[in-house]
Amino acid sequence: MTQALLNGLVSGLLIALPAIALSLTYGILNFANFSIGAMITTGAYLAYMFNASLGAPIMVAAPAAAIGLALVAIAIQRGVYRQIRNADHVTLLVASMGVAFVLENVLRFFYGSDVRTLDVPVARPLLWNGLRLNHEQLIIAVVALSAMVVVAFILKRTRLGRAMRAISDDPDLAEVRGIGHARTVDWTWAISGALTALAGILIALDGVVDPTMGTNYLVSVFAAAVIGGIGNPFGAVAGALIIVLVEETSALAVSTTYRQGVSFAVLVLVLLLRPQGLVGAARIRR
Repeated sequence: MTQALLNGLVSGLLIALPAIALSLTYGILNFANFSIGAMITTGAYLAYMFNASLGAPIMVAAPAAAIGLALVAIAIQRGVYRQIRNADHVTLLVASMGVAFVLENVLRFFYGSDVRTLDVPVARPLLWNGLRLNHEQLIIAVVALSAMVVVAFILKRTRLGRAMRAISDDPDLAEVRGIGHARTVDWTWAISGALTALAGILIALDGVVDPTMGTNYLVSVFAAAVIGGIGNPFGAVAGALIIVLVEETSALAVSTTYRQGVSFAVLVLVLLLRPQGLVGAARIRR
């Protein structure tokens, strides 16, 4: 049980990164980005390109991939979402599905469907009082916590964070006050892209790189964001920890094949009993 809780805590920190990204874009643009799974995959493949194909060490490949996906996210925002920003929620959701389809098939075109791995050294796991913690899990915890601290600092202490909160609160009033809407939205997508890329890289470090890896986490990411309160980046962290701890502990009673089903069941239960989420569907401003 203790090992399952430890694994769940580390996995929860991993799921929290794309869940925060999803909540950020929802808080600013007010739509659920279905392409978040494909963006996770894209981040992993960018790291693979820099690391395995070009020979860069993972400490160089990871930030390069994060910057690369941030630029890709800005390009998608300008080329797709900006053109239909006044459309209804269904149109935006369908557009994000189209983006996911394009990203996944571009990756398949260049890399095929083969399973790949990052070029990283193999290290023995750490053992303490019967608990097993591998180096990948330690890296996940450090990187995820560091990224969360940076996001919290940006939202609470910087001019960009104040602009994001203002647009989330009242975009028309923010524009009247001289806050650049287009630039702030671009920065929001850049931050979301970087967070999602880090998630993809961390998943690849602890597993493999393949075209469906992000899709496998899609239900868990949405469940974490909704449970924490959709649009609430800090609630997304709590939601991620809850959903993954439930998944890990449920593996003691049922097969891991049903892990996604457990996430979906928890999501449905929360939507029925507390639609605003456990923490509350607060906007970014809060």
